Amino acid sequence: MPELPEVETTRRGIAPHVEGREITEVIVRQPRLRVPVPTDLVERLVGTRVGMLARRAKYLLVPLCPQGEGSGSPATLLWHLGMSGSLRIARLGELPKKHDHLDLVLDDGAILRYHDPRRFGFVDWLAGSAESDPRLARLGPEPLSDAFDGARLFTCSRGRRLAVKPFLMDSAMVVGVGNIYAAEALFLAGIDPRRAAGRISRERYDRLAAAVKEVLAAAITQGGTTLRDFVGGTGEPGYFAQRLNVYGRDGQPCRRCGAGLRLVTLGQRASVFCGSCQT
Repeated sequence: MPELPEVETTRRGIAPHVEGREITEVIVRQPRLRVPVPTDLVERLVGTRVGMLARRAKYLLVPLCPQGEGSGSPATLLWHLGMSGSLRIARLGELPKKHDHLDLVLDDGAILRYHDPRRFGFVDWLAGSAESDPRLARLGPEPLSDAFDGARLFTCSRGRRLAVKPFLMDSAMVVGVGNIYAAEALFLAGIDPRRAAGRISRERYDRLAAAVKEVLAAAITQGGTTLRDFVGGTGEPGYFAQRLNVYGRDGQPCRRCGAGLRLVTLGQRASVFCGSCQT
């Protein structure tokens, strides 16, 4: 599943091609996504101009500005890539591939094309900004912001018996720390993912918060993690997978100490860790 770095990589990749452009045509080839494509999407989008793209957690926010006096109020497209979705820039005349479900044709001939083999993603139209939408209103802070730190983790974890890894992956605690990056951050911080969240010290949570920021920043810089289905906004895959220390490496030697990495299930998710380096 595309996680926060993949969505941020996508935003950065497509932003120069779509920001400030007018949408001249909308082509919906498959409306049956996880959330059905709004039946009036074409009517609402054609003639609007794309504002500055933003990201909240794993959601891509596409502001829409109406053209002309009295032409309506600003709106937002809320886009989620689901488990296998991707957005890329195509050009007029470039034939769609299988699973290319939606095109936004822009006034310079560029096409923002949505590809999603599993159809678990969605695109939704919202009146105004997306801040009050229930899907975003209950989310925790962004992990790369000052609002996320060890103090927050320590305070919110007191009395919690939940294992620290699913605690860290709770979007009400912090957004966008999915399975891959939680595993990698816990490794860098030297914390056993099975340890109860309420039994971790403030000092160790400071290290964990710093590790989360380090791992996510590195992944964004390198274009996200190469998964089977993910490509960025330009069609190029990410390269962070080359640096993974534990995720997907069960049974292989720890890059730090050489001990065999172990696999456990936490919160119904596979978790790989080093029993020697992580305590």
